[in-house]
Amino acid sequence: MGLLDSLKAKLAPAKDKVSDLAQQHGDKVEQGLEKAAKVVDEKTKGKYSDKIESGTGKAKEALDRLAHKDGTEGGKGDGATPPPAA
Repeated sequence: MGLLDSLKAKLAPAKDKVSDLAQQHGDKVEQGLEKAAKVVDEKTKGKYSDKIESGTGKAKEALDRLAHKDGTEGGKGDGATPPPAA
């Protein structure tokens, strides 16, 4: 077993915990992201609105991947096509 495999095995329980937390509290995290984005946009007087919106969208996508909301193993894919059969 290589170093990377060993590291993955040790971190698997933490990944599962983070995934569970993302599923349970995803709505609250998304609300927090929206609120933070709004405050930053107001403080910068709209100068960086497009960048703030883009960053917020990417953060939400990452949260969805963590929570496995797209219906595929590991959060990969668009959820429209089921994973291939083994």
